[in-house]
Amino acid sequence: MANVLQTSFLPSISSLRRTPISGSKGKSQSLQVKAKIREIFMPALSSTMTEGKIVSWMKSEGDKLSKGESVVVVESDKADMDVESFHEGFLAAIMVEEGGVAPVGSAIALLAETEDEIAEAKAKSQSSSSTSPKAVEEQPKQIEEAAPDVPAAAAPTVSASKTVALWSAVHPASEGGKRIVASPYAKKLAKELKLDLGTVVGTGPMGRIVAKDVEAAAAAGTTAAPAGTVAVSPSKPAPVAPGIELGTVVPFTTMQGAVSRNMVESLSVPTFRVGYTITTNELDALYKKIKSKGVTMTALLAKATALALAQHPVVNSCCRDGNSFTYNSSINIAVAVAIDGGLITPVLQDADKVDIYTLSRKWKELVDKARAKQLQPHEYNTGTFTLSNLGMFGVDRFDAILPPGTGAIMAVGASQPTVVASKDGRIGMKNQMQVNVTADHRVIYGADLAAFLQTLAKIVEDPKDLTF
Repeated sequence: MANVLQTSFLPSISSLRRTPISGSKGKSQSLQVKAKIREIFMPALSSTMTEGKIVSWMKSEGDKLSKGESVVVVESDKADMDVESFHEGFLAAIMVEEGGVAPVGSAIALLAETEDEIAEAKAKSQSSSSTSPKAVEEQPKQIEEAAPDVPAAAAPTVSASKTVALWSAVHPASEGGKRIVASPYAKKLAKELKLDLGTVVGTGPMGRIVAKDVEAAAAAGTTAAPAGTVAVSPSKPAPVAPGIELGTVVPFTTMQGAVSRNMVESLSVPTFRVGYTITTNELDALYKKIKSKGVTMTALLAKATALALAQHPVVNSCCRDGNSFTYNSSINIAVAVAIDGGLITPVLQDADKVDIYTLSRKWKELVDKARAKQLQPHEYNTGTFTLSNLGMFGVDRFDAILPPGTGAIMAVGASQPTVVASKDGRIGMKNQMQVNVTADHRVIYGADLAAFLQTLAKIVEDPKDLTF
């Protein structure tokens, strides 16, 4: 469900006027209410959001708005969301352009109730925004000053256009331009027009592809090379992936900024780690048997973890105030997913109660929404226990950082063939994986984690309960 734009009345002399009514002496004046000008605020799309970035305006100045109609796409610290208008009226003035960042609760546009008020609203927006652009423009200047000196030969390129140097057509977190960064509406439009987004040059903030780019590419029928691609001399091998310029300073995206703040906050929690080796032969066999039915390994691991947590509720608890802890009433497994420009943890809610087939379908849906940056807040901020799996990359073991507000996170390594000795002294081969749990030591102790991991191992090694 799209979020609703918050609005408030903008103080205006013309909004309320007293008009005398002609008539007999002694009759009182009546209050005539004129049209109103409302401020449209940057909404809080999550509990951790402090500012938002305007991805694209879906309406232009002067357009008529209906109640509940999508007006703007906002990038929060976790996702891109369509935001709806709470009132009817006209989009009189846009105060924060596409690519601009505004604090939560600050005005991003003005909404006029009638067309007659549009001119007055524009005048007010120009006077009130006279100091705002300075704050937006200061960031590139600071970044430019922080950048190391560049050779004199490159100076004309940098000075010719500061914007181009800082906001290239390739997103800084796009792994060399391999991933496509586009607004949700642009992706939808490209799909309808059967246009490959990889051939479209983005003109939005940080090289993001917006709807007008798709429309222009479709109309032209031809594509151009991205403007931010770094030219490489034929005589020299490329030192880095295309689209990455060494020596440049790249500002955090909104999501990267949120991840940074959360990681710093996690340092205040006293944590400890416990590792365990689990044999996965039976789990691997079950996965091969039901994979054709749409079941994913992530869903199997989440289900096994949830069933183990049901027997050890303290591992599913959390401490938020430093003075008490909460036994969470639901077992919601958050799973870390790397997406373009950051990291997010979609949540499989009530994973202990949902069957494995429904859980797998839900997981695929969440991943698709996460990569499209369309997750709703309850789909990523309600986790009670977190899984981080790097096994698909061949990583055999690693430690994970505890997310703020949770009690534990489990790092899962790859399942690998291992030579082991059986209880009767025989040597054999078994598939084994390493798991490491990081936990809040204010609430969870070593014995608690040891018991939880023993239960998890039993479930994984005899996974018949996972398909019930």
